[in-house]
Amino acid sequence: MGINLYHDAGTSPEIRDHGRMHPSRSDIDGQAPADEAADVPPAQPHRFPRVTSFRTRRSTLSPAQQQTWDRLWPELGMQARDEVSTPVVDLDTDVWFGRSAPLILEIGSGTGTSTLAMAQAEPDLDVIAVEVYRKGLAQLLSAIDRTTQTESPVTNIRMIRGDGVDVLEHMFGSETLTGVRVFFPDPWPKARHHKRRLLQPATVALIADRLRPGGILHAATDHAGYAEHIAEVGDAEPLLRRVELGAHLPISVERPVTKYERKALAGPDVTELVWEKQP
Repeated sequence: MGINLYHDAGTSPEIRDHGRMHPSRSDIDGQAPADEAADVPPAQPHRFPRVTSFRTRRSTLSPAQQQTWDRLWPELGMQARDEVSTPVVDLDTDVWFGRSAPLILEIGSGTGTSTLAMAQAEPDLDVIAVEVYRKGLAQLLSAIDRTTQTESPVTNIRMIRGDGVDVLEHMFGSETLTGVRVFFPDPWPKARHHKRRLLQPATVALIADRLRPGGILHAATDHAGYAEHIAEVGDAEPLLRRVELGAHLPISVERPVTKYERKALAGPDVTELVWEKQP
C-alpha cells in the first residue's frame, strides 16, 4: 500500500477503538473533548453530499481566552456561515492577509499546536485553520497573541469556524490552494459510522479540485483502519499522485510531534500520507 509510517509513542492503545470519543484524544490531535458542542449555524446541503464528520460539543472559554477572542477574532477569524446560515462565498485572502502568498488550508486544526509551529517555520506561506470548536480556536488565538511579545510575531495565520467541506465548497475556487492538511480526523472506528469519515472520495475530489497543479494534500492518522481507507481513497483520485515524505515539495510535510505524543511510552503508529496534484 506504500503508507508512510512512523512510531513516536502516540496515544494510549485504546485510542484505536475510541478515536476522539476518548478524552485523551485531545492529547494527540489537539481536538476539544467530545462533550463539547459547537454553536455554529447548521450547514445546508452540500453539492458534495456527506454525513457530518464531527460530533456536537459545548465549550466555555476562560476569562482570559474570552478577552483575547474579543480582541483578536474580528481581525484574524470569521464564521463560514452568517447568522442565517448563508455561506461566505469566494473569500478574498489577499485582502484578509494584506498580501498575496501561497495558501494552505488546515481542516480540523484542533488547538492549533501544529498550525502555529508549521506557520512559524514557513513565514512565506499563508495558513487558514478551519475548526468547528471555538475553544480550540481560542487556544490558537492565545498562542498567536503570545508570539507578539517575541522577536518573531506570527502574522500568517487566519481562522475560520465551520465545517471544512463547507469552507472548501463555498469559500475557495478551483486551483486556489497550494496545500491542504488534515491531521488526525475523527476515525469513526465502528463500521456503521464509516460513512461519517471526512476523507471520502467526494471530499478528496473536492480537495484535488481546489489544489493548484503541484499542490499538496497531507493527511495523518493514528488509526490503522482509517489509514488504509485514506490511502485507498487518495490513490484512487485521478488528479493526485502519491509522493514520499522526503520529496521536494512546495510546502513542508514535517508535522511537529506534540509533547503529548512524546509523553506516552507506547501507542499506535502514526501514518503520514502525502499526495501531489498532477500538473
